[in-house]
Amino acid sequence: MRRTCLILALAALCGRVLAQDYVDTTAVRPKPAADQPRKWKDRIWFGGGLGLAFGSVTNIAVEPLVGYKITRNGKLSAGLGISYQYFRDNRYSPAFETSVYGGRVFTRYRIIDQLFAHVEYAQLNYELYDGTLDRLYRAWVPFLLVGGGYSAHLGGGTYLTATVLFDVIQDPNGPNRGGEPWIGVGVGFGF
Repeated sequence: MRRTCLILALAALCGRVLAQDYVDTTAVRPKPAADQPRKWKDRIWFGGGLGLAFGSVTNIAVEPLVGYKITRNGKLSAGLGISYQYFRDNRYSPAFETSVYGGRVFTRYRIIDQLFAHVEYAQLNYELYDGTLDRLYRAWVPFLLVGGGYSAHLGGGTYLTATVLFDVIQDPNGPNRGGEPWIGVGVGFGF
């Protein structure tokens, strides 16, 4: 009898010690996916365009951009970008050479996975000719571009994008005074 009481006492003591290590997993519930904070890399996407033309006219354009997915599902995003373009026309003597540079802010809304609406405000610095003073000067030209685009998934997080945008400001110093669309093709990562 004494032996049985000793075994029961030891069993109760061990059970009591083990109970202190017990964690009630039903009390700690994982957050639903919608409440989980998104990682920074899942909210940011990169893209832009690169243009190259060589010959009597040389045109080199570099336009990187970065976007931030505002909504969890990634339908609405906003971002900014910079633009640089080098232009040289050897058909004139002396050759005409200039650079265009500036920045932009934009927002995109995915209508469906492949189609998106796009609105962008850009300021580009051009070298312009003043006929009355017979000299070149630099000026900032504003653009408000509205339109849309198509994105084709290439694999992983890479997309080929094409946009058609129209400038609604039509600044007299801008290059597209006739209302022609701005057509662009680029690559996006994470878009």
